[in-house]
Amino acid sequence: MGEYKNSKWYIKASNELTKKYGDIPPPWIYGPNLHPYSIGWRMGGGETHIMILNEWLDQEVLNFDDRITYLRKYPAPARWYQWIIHFLWNVDTYEFEESDYIPYFEKLEKLGFKNTTDFIKDFDRDDLD
Repeated sequence: MGEYKNSKWYIKASNELTKKYGDIPPPWIYGPNLHPYSIGWRMGGGETHIMILNEWLDQEVLNFDDRITYLRKYPAPARWYQWIIHFLWNVDTYEFEESDYIPYFEKLEKLGFKNTTDFIKDFDRDDLD
């Protein structure tokens, strides 16, 4: 925590985003046409956004209900549900098999997240950057 909090670039960028959105928006707001595994998250503006978001999340220390409120403010495409599972339950989904998602998708549905059955279809789209 606090790796970037005193950096001028972080302060400037986080202030601009907070002024515009009230907080730091999740990745799909910054890059709606970027796939979750896009190179765009590992270089350039996408990488910077992830760095800002992670720093902000470290500083905010959101509880579970706060995280749900944050996510409801920014409805996510189904392809981002993997990220959301990690965000809500701190579960490493990197090596999940398809069946490993089922209990988490059920939890997401109970929380009001829609289209969990579209995860694979949306994740496998070839029209995303």
